[in-house]
Amino acid sequence: MEYNSQREKLTYSDYGRNVHKLIAYAKTIEDRTQRTKVAEAIVSVMSLVNPKVREQSEWHRKLWDHLMIISNWELDVDCPYELERDVNGKFTPQSLPYHTQSIRFRHYGRNLEQMIQKVSEMEDGEEKTALTEMIAHTMKRHYLSWNRDTVEDPLIVTQLSTLSENKLNLRSDFVFDHDYTAAPQQTVNFKKKKRKKKSNHLSDKA
Repeated sequence: MEYNSQREKLTYSDYGRNVHKLIAYAKTIEDRTQRTKVAEAIVSVMSLVNPKVREQSEWHRKLWDHLMIISNWELDVDCPYELERDVNGKFTPQSLPYHTQSIRFRHYGRNLEQMIQKVSEMEDGEEKTALTEMIAHTMKRHYLSWNRDTVEDPLIVTQLSTLSENKLNLRSDFVFDHDYTAAPQQTVNFKKKKRKKKSNHLSDKA
């Protein structure tokens, strides 16, 4: 009887020994076109054997990465992606770009600042005015999610002007909504009513 401890160590145990054997078989195929077709079929099998990999970003490329790594980069096929490895034959993942630009007001987030920048570049008109007002309302919601106590409307106007470099201005008759905190208050009142109802129910039983 042959035990797993006596067999060759698997590069990726998630795919099982049969996938490793299929890749080893693909390396023996002489015709490159046929070898590529077999490699594509193996990648499909790998996605079924290890379905969790499909939850990751660029999962199809990762499968090809794993295929080549398991083959020790000896599988000569037409890969749909450009794969890289270092001089030791190991896979070298591409470095991820990170944002280096600081956020002026963290409670608004980077996406809102980018939105302000895009709208600032638009030509003046009804669309730009409507988007500016939507941004102002969104800014107030974000501010209140960060500070539930209160926020003065002039502060939002000032920070909108700062983030847009004075390119976005609200209409003179613009009015902020006053129901931003309505939902949380309703939740609190609901809890109070529920406690009161329960208290009355206990009193009736007594």
